[in-house]
Amino acid sequence: MPRPFYVTTPIYYVNDVPHIGHAYTTVAADVLARWRRLHGDDVVFLTGTDEHGLKVQRAAEERGITPAEHAEQTSRRFRDAWAGLDITNTDFIRTTEERHHRAVQEFLQAVHDAGDIELDTYEGLYCVACEGYYTPDELVDGNCPIHGRPVEQVVEENYFFRLSRYEQRLLDHYEAHPEAVQPETRRNEVLGFIKGGLKDFSMSRTSISWGIPLPWDPSHVAYVWFDALFNYCTAVGYGSDPVRFDRYWPADYHLIGKDILRFHAVYWPAMLMSAGLEPPRCVFAHGFLLVGGEKMSKTRLNQIAPADLVETVGVDGFRYHFMADQRFGPDGDFSYEAMVARYNSDLANNFGNLANRVLTMSAGYVGGVTPADRADGPLVAAAAAAYEAQAAALDRLDFASGFAAVWELIRATNAYIEDRRPWETNKAGDTATTAAVLGDCLEALRIVALLASPVIPRAAAELWRRLGWPGTPEEQRLPEAAGWGAVNGSGNRLEKGAPLFPRLDAP
Repeated sequence: MPRPFYVTTPIYYVNDVPHIGHAYTTVAADVLARWRRLHGDDVVFLTGTDEHGLKVQRAAEERGITPAEHAEQTSRRFRDAWAGLDITNTDFIRTTEERHHRAVQEFLQAVHDAGDIELDTYEGLYCVACEGYYTPDELVDGNCPIHGRPVEQVVEENYFFRLSRYEQRLLDHYEAHPEAVQPETRRNEVLGFIKGGLKDFSMSRTSISWGIPLPWDPSHVAYVWFDALFNYCTAVGYGSDPVRFDRYWPADYHLIGKDILRFHAVYWPAMLMSAGLEPPRCVFAHGFLLVGGEKMSKTRLNQIAPADLVETVGVDGFRYHFMADQRFGPDGDFSYEAMVARYNSDLANNFGNLANRVLTMSAGYVGGVTPADRADGPLVAAAAAAYEAQAAALDRLDFASGFAAVWELIRATNAYIEDRRPWETNKAGDTATTAAVLGDCLEALRIVALLASPVIPRAAAELWRRLGWPGTPEEQRLPEAAGWGAVNGSGNRLEKGAPLFPRLDAP
């Protein structure tokens, strides 16, 4: 039976529209989901929208519409954006759905029954954009340290989650499971925060109605993080399908931005522990995708819509840039010039040019039909090394190194062509040597198409078709399919076609 694999993005606030920061996380999750499917895993890949809370209510008021109307319109924009980037999520959850309403109320009741929710009065400094509280020491010039906006003084009678009771349990959990927060710098942040002493936090509101009512006190609605975080459990059947929930929970990966690390790696596991549920296996918090050295925000007017870039570099070019040019972990700085340069260098000059050279020579020298590849050809070791390096890198979510390994196979194949010079052996009438060299190159291209398919699925599928293979790369299974000569391609009809990645003019 296939191994279950569950990966999530954050669910995105509907007070905003999709930008390349959202796309960065979502493409990474998609690449990981596609990679695990190639290995035959039973993948659940979740994304969606967070639609409750004060921030959403205010955004709707500013537009003169209801929160429900605002949520519906903006949620659709996220769905459309992900469809436009070939994102293969298996579910898209909205926190206004009835399935989520039921699941959250059951979860809330479980935590309440455990004795970890109590009524109290709170006064504190609240950032609407974060939906979180800060101490005066955490502010920067009196503003939220994440959004740079003024915080609000809030006084409310709320229900509180007794987070302080989970300080030692969380430390014990992370000592036993150091892989549960990655990369290491983020784990150290989490441990430092816990060791600094955990404070109970407000988990309900009476000042707004746009939320899920507490089952034991409907005059309060759930604090957004108690609502939003639970989407990960709702989507795999909590409260509705216990067999499905047991199969997929805990999640293998929550991929998030570092600004919501505290909520995912401190609040969330403690909440789950209270309800008797396991914490996620890994929270991987990547850095910000900066534009001109600054985090994207509406107030700075530096947000970039994915569609604006896809018009120039295409879907595959967009996906490849963010996985190959941006290390998944530290902050990255987006530049349009760097995106075009990476497209021309890796996709047009290397990937596309290799495919064009090999298919053109095959049409001219071997009649457009795949000759037999050799089990002992010089590229066998390079192909094996590409898969091994890619697998090791993607296991640690190092997407840049993973796809650099595939491009090493492309470079090795180009170097092999330059060394063996099939145009010369063909001219000399040495048909056997020419066929052997091109057979090797065509087999290398098959493996390149397979290994590159998680990041550039359209070009990989088109190359696969031009190589005469039936179906798609996604239908293959690793590691077997990456083996040299794993399938016999002799006699495949080849097709040259237009350039897979036409060169772009430098900006």
